[in-house]
Amino acid sequence: MGSKWRRKLMFSLAFGALVFIVLTIYADIDDLADAFMLFEWTWIPVILTCTLLNYLFRYFKWDYYTATLQIRPKTSENLIIFFSAFTMAVTPGKFGEVLKSYLLKKVNGTSIARSAPIIVAERLTDFIGLILLLIAGAWVFDISRPAVAIFALFFFTVTLLLAWRRGSLALIGVLGRLPFLDRFVTQAHDAYESMHIMLRPRPMFIAVVLSVIAWSFECLGYWIILHVFDAPPTLMKATFIYAFSTVVGAVSMLPGGLGTTEGSLTGLAQLAGASKDIAVASTFIIRSATLWFAVLLGIIVTLLFQHRLQVNLDELPLDELKT
Repeated sequence: MGSKWRRKLMFSLAFGALVFIVLTIYADIDDLADAFMLFEWTWIPVILTCTLLNYLFRYFKWDYYTATLQIRPKTSENLIIFFSAFTMAVTPGKFGEVLKSYLLKKVNGTSIARSAPIIVAERLTDFIGLILLLIAGAWVFDISRPAVAIFALFFFTVTLLLAWRRGSLALIGVLGRLPFLDRFVTQAHDAYESMHIMLRPRPMFIAVVLSVIAWSFECLGYWIILHVFDAPPTLMKATFIYAFSTVVGAVSMLPGGLGTTEGSLTGLAQLAGASKDIAVASTFIIRSATLWFAVLLGIIVTLLFQHRLQVNLDELPLDELKT
């Protein structure tokens, strides 16, 4: 495994450990240990199943997008590409997921400029899906409805602007006149044409539906954890808490949303009636079963199947994938 890859992963692991240590101190280690003792660990397979269903529906979206752009490789290769990208789940803003575009280029020669917009479309529709869940939860939770509405309006407006082909191409043309951007005009046009196809009503609707279903499963997993702890939050409150915390983590641009997501999960769970130790324990379990499970799964898939894609981890241009 490449040294650069190891350094980035070890940095994120250390950052994640620091977050967990801070939360442990906040909850009191003895109280937290008692909370873990009370948890029925036989529920873990159910919680991981919820996580895997999230991954499955997100894969369906990736597969649908590659088919829509007519760049889909064989199913076995597309599965490997999708899950290998989980190794980059703890990169800032998940920019490392552009690894999927790099691997796709290795498999069938698709240019990164053509496939990278899929990553943007995935994140955008994930946001929309989470915001819809957030709105549903906020309505029941009866908290910050105006703020949620403004937040939702902002992202829907961004989506509409991106879908406005004439305006977007005009903006690319204007930016392309700048001396330091003129050499990227062709790639920008190719990238936008891919993006525009995915932002048409039918592909957008399908992708958002898949996103809502996918993230609903992780919200369900979080509620199951709270339910096992006999904590007060209802399913809809748990949905609001998880969707809001995930969005906050993504907006923070921190690796994997580390710190911001955990802090939001813990704070909102307490506002919903959970005790400090249960709120922290629930955060530990759901983050281990989602973020860190994804990283582990990505490492396993990459190590087992990298030969199928004729890729060597030592040769991955990780610095380029961040940009």
